[in-house]
Amino acid sequence: MQDLTRAQKARMAIRSFKTIAHALALRGFYMPSEKLGQQLAECLLNLGPEIYGTMNDPRITELKGLEYVIDRLPRGIEKCTRIILTEEEQIGESSFEIIEPLKRRRTCYRISEKEICFAVTRGLSEIYDILTHLTFLYIEARKLHARMADEAGNITIEWNDLEKNVQRFHHSGLTLSGRDLDQAIWNLSIILGRSYNETRQSYEHFEKNKRHSNRNDSFFSLIYHLGNTVAMGEKSREDALVIYLTPSLMSIIGHQRYGHKWSLDIKARLMELGLQDRPLHVISANLHSTVNLLYGYAFKERDEDVKGLSLYDFIVRIREQSDQIRLYARDHGMNELPDQSGSHIDCQIIDTARLQGVPFHPKLAIDPGGGPEKPVLLVMDYAFGAQAFEVMDCLLNPYSEEDQERPIQIASISVMGKAGILPGKKGDIMLATAHVIEGTSDNYIFHNDLVPEDFDGDIDIYVGPMITVLGTSLQNRDMLSRFQSSWNTVGLEMEGGHYQRAINAAIIKGHISGDVRVRYAYYASDNPLVSGQTLAAGDMGHEGVRPTYMVTKVILEKIFGTASGGKSNESGLQTILQKGGIDEEEGVSGHHPFSNDPCGGDTAGAGPGGGCRNPGSPGAAHPAAAGPDRGPAEGN
Repeated sequence: MQDLTRAQKARMAIRSFKTIAHALALRGFYMPSEKLGQQLAECLLNLGPEIYGTMNDPRITELKGLEYVIDRLPRGIEKCTRIILTEEEQIGESSFEIIEPLKRRRTCYRISEKEICFAVTRGLSEIYDILTHLTFLYIEARKLHARMADEAGNITIEWNDLEKNVQRFHHSGLTLSGRDLDQAIWNLSIILGRSYNETRQSYEHFEKNKRHSNRNDSFFSLIYHLGNTVAMGEKSREDALVIYLTPSLMSIIGHQRYGHKWSLDIKARLMELGLQDRPLHVISANLHSTVNLLYGYAFKERDEDVKGLSLYDFIVRIREQSDQIRLYARDHGMNELPDQSGSHIDCQIIDTARLQGVPFHPKLAIDPGGGPEKPVLLVMDYAFGAQAFEVMDCLLNPYSEEDQERPIQIASISVMGKAGILPGKKGDIMLATAHVIEGTSDNYIFHNDLVPEDFDGDIDIYVGPMITVLGTSLQNRDMLSRFQSSWNTVGLEMEGGHYQRAINAAIIKGHISGDVRVRYAYYASDNPLVSGQTLAAGDMGHEGVRPTYMVTKVILEKIFGTASGGKSNESGLQTILQKGGIDEEEGVSGHHPFSNDPCGGDTAGAGPGGGCRNPGSPGAAHPAAAGPDRGPAEGN
């Protein structure tokens, strides 16, 4: 029997994780300490995600992965023994405390100190995300439990000291400092199997985030309760952690309940504003960069300290004034639509007819008065994974008025955001020529209206296919290397393939024109193949400003027809088409683009990324070739 490659083993681990997750949803509950929970943990350990670093080493607590996961789970999760995943309607009218994690848009409810409920509104991607994080957390909790006692079964001195500190400062409300803090961190480093400096860095990370997330408990408390929860579960089955998935949860998957309500709210507002017959340009992005670019300069025009600043230096200067800029924007055509559907996707509608007379930064080359039809911008916050199909599919459905349907006037759809890059580094930009949805036979080739020549020459641009992955935690080095070598992929993200699936469906159903302009641009938030550059390494901060606003600038210039770049990147499709058929190891089949001439007869994409020649490798035609969460864009 032929041995499986490491990449094939990783794919089998992901497939098994998905299958078990679906089985658990049908069963309705599981205990991480028992058979099915252990099988989930085994899948994750076999996969060995790069983002979880040293998870497979039983001697070491994976600190960066712990920081990443805790920031995306509700506070107090480490104390819980009952965790429920359900739909919003089952709990939305209750008086329970609402908790939202620091770095993930999801609604959670604290039922009691030992019980938390996740209101799942974003589909299967959210379920995978939660189960992956909980599985990782339990793996690390088991490690900590193993470090509580010595070989004779006696509680260690370090754990006793940790327990005393947690209980003492929990009751007094005081915090450790000075020599006492150093001693406590030293003792904790022995429990964690980490150095003093590594432990100190994680302590400071949690202290910083504690203030932002309204947490009262410290890093010491987190570690103590993780280990103690496992210990209590081993003493009594009644105290063991149980995770429930309610029957109503699976009934909402694929029914588009939240996406339908979300899209109806948008269309009702467009009609209320009288904008339903104007060309609509959809931008999936953050909710600050478009507003800051269109209105920031006018808001600060009279301030002497911003005159003469480059565009990106200007953006850095005004970042802390986003709230005031939004107030100005409301008086000049920007309408805010906070989400009322439960989808967690807020929107902005911008009537560009009201931009006439608003001054822009000299480097933003747009003219709102240059055409007879004033475009309307719909800026929507990021969807999460497969939720992107639901919301885009519902948005592109026709208006319904008095039992009659009228097509929505979609002129372009632009998707920008963060992604993991494979051949480059943080801050580089990726332009997609296709999306390959991981673990399925769904591949989507399209004509990207963005080309490297549209961008400044001092940033590295990569052109090629993107992998739409199941989750930020469900990949490893071997899989990604295989995607890079076999599919010439330049990066990985979670929504693009699902957006394109909805766009293709809308074209086939005749809801939108096949000539709709499609734009996909991502900037690199991490490189999962490089140690220290994974998502767990932390946010980009100022590094994200330039690529975020560069992509936003180009999208706006394309919408207003003032971009100075070359033709659409049709030539980037040729390498994908040349592969053809089905890749036996990856099990994915190629799809034909809508155009009869996928390469367009030229080499417009032959800058970095190589267009038809070699997607993913730097080319010489573009000045940028001098060098080589994914999720919402940074830079606010």
